[in-house]
Amino acid sequence: MRYHLVTLGCAKNTVDSMRLERALRHARHQATASVDEAELLLVNTCGFIDDAKDESLEVIAELDAERRPDQQLYVLGCLTQIAEQEVRRAVPAVDATFGVEAWDAVAASLGPGSPGFDIPQPALLATGPSAYLKISDGCDRPCTFCIIPTIKGRMHSEPDDWLIAEARALAASGVRELVLVAQDSTAYGEDRAQRDGLATLLERLAEAVPEVRWLRLMYAYPGRVTPRLAETMARLPNVTPYLDMPLQHGSPSVLRRMRRPSLRVARRSLATLREAMPDAALRTTFIVGFPGETEEEFEELLDFVEEQRFDHVGAFTYSPQTGTPAAELGEPVPHELAAERYG
Repeated sequence: MRYHLVTLGCAKNTVDSMRLERALRHARHQATASVDEAELLLVNTCGFIDDAKDESLEVIAELDAERRPDQQLYVLGCLTQIAEQEVRRAVPAVDATFGVEAWDAVAASLGPGSPGFDIPQPALLATGPSAYLKISDGCDRPCTFCIIPTIKGRMHSEPDDWLIAEARALAASGVRELVLVAQDSTAYGEDRAQRDGLATLLERLAEAVPEVRWLRLMYAYPGRVTPRLAETMARLPNVTPYLDMPLQHGSPSVLRRMRRPSLRVARRSLATLREAMPDAALRTTFIVGFPGETEEEFEELLDFVEEQRFDHVGAFTYSPQTGTPAAELGEPVPHELAAERYG
């Protein structure tokens, strides 16, 4: 069967789509970049914030409206994990829905593909010199604004040996940068009671794929950057002196409402990194317009950004997520004011 896959959302979803395609190709189904040539249309959705939900529903509806009667439409991923019935109500003609990490279930539902399309080992589908390597999924952190634990469940790490094999296969396909992603990369191994599991993984990856010139680390959590992790990143020549650590805000009171680590913890993590890697590029993201955010609290955020002199700062306005504690806080910041602070 020929399939056309649309992937929405974050880097973790990109990796999930690669795994889905691997399962489909292993079953001898064929990918096509053309919607018209496909017998099956697949949408890997995002459900993290309202804008992402709206985009997912819009894409699903568009594909449904334009597809031929002989084309099937499957929807999977984060949105169907938490809002399957909402998807069904919005687009009743969807043929099948699946939740997260349902790659094998999707492939099994289609049965075997064409015997004339024989790939004995599934391709990793790297399309350039850089690729994502998802080291874990799920999250145990208590952030009041985040729906990810509801979607993905508790944090679960991929086995070290599996990740090494994946990295070697990607390197053999020509990849020269591996971007390590997770909901919380610095928690890697904690579900197996492994201390400093990320540092150990970096050491193994650096040894296993020396031809990969850049190992880049994304989505660290404040307070989880240990001295050993920072020292390991500084010592290994193919670990990029770069870290993405979303801090979410710079006001102590807002961080308490978010149930995020304090500024003291954030400053300690940043200092640990900078001491070990003085030339490290540090990236972070912040939320503006969180419920109850006052002008004074917003000024505290600006002061913190000025103090830390990050190399790159991303920001977005708060989007309430049904089912999260923050959605029940009240005191919403008017949209116009949140947009003004963002701009």
